[in-house]
Amino acid sequence: MPRISTLRITRSHKIATAVLVAAGSVSAIAATGGTSEAQTTATRPSISVEPVAAAGIPTAKDAAAKKAAQETAAKEAAAKKAVAARKATAEKDAAEARSEKQAANRSTERKAVTPKKFANNLDGWIRESLDIMKKKNIPGSYEGLHRNIMRESSGNPNAVNDWDINAQNGIPSKGLLQVIQPTFDAYHVKGTPKKLTDPVANITAAANYAADRYGSIDNVDSAY
Repeated sequence: MPRISTLRITRSHKIATAVLVAAGSVSAIAATGGTSEAQTTATRPSISVEPVAAAGIPTAKDAAAKKAAQETAAKEAAAKKAVAARKATAEKDAAEARSEKQAANRSTERKAVTPKKFANNLDGWIRESLDIMKKKNIPGSYEGLHRNIMRESSGNPNAVNDWDINAQNGIPSKGLLQVIQPTFDAYHVKGTPKKLTDPVANITAAANYAADRYGSIDNVDSAY
């Protein structure tokens, strides 16, 4: 009977076999893994990534937003300042207007409280009469009044004519400009005394009568 050779597997043979098996497995895994990665990369969608600021360093977008906020704040501050300036100007103008009005009122009050003063003589009577005549639009001048007064009464406010036709009729001419009572009553100037022989009342009534009849006392050169 022939001898059958027996194959002896040594320790070295076992190690070599294990290495070959392991190497084959790694190649298979590598091949499979490479294909999977390529497929994943091909199908993965693209993603837009915003730049991220490093800690403490603003991005361009942040800087632009900050600048815009600063400009808006500056505009609002300027608008408030303009409004305040207009308000201050309006208040100042109003205060000045009130001050001017008050000053005018005080001036008017002083004028009303303090009337003009005239001397108690022929010159003063004529000047006071002219002041009243001016307010009442009665024409006449200092010269015209003085000239007629000197002819009629020589400047005596109590002068009385007791001999002419008026005297004979019971209404004698009296005063600086020798006015009879009916004429005085008809042409009396409001604001003056209602007394025929009052110097100013007599002059103004006579000037009012002369203006109505002759245009002005200045046009009278004789008995009128």
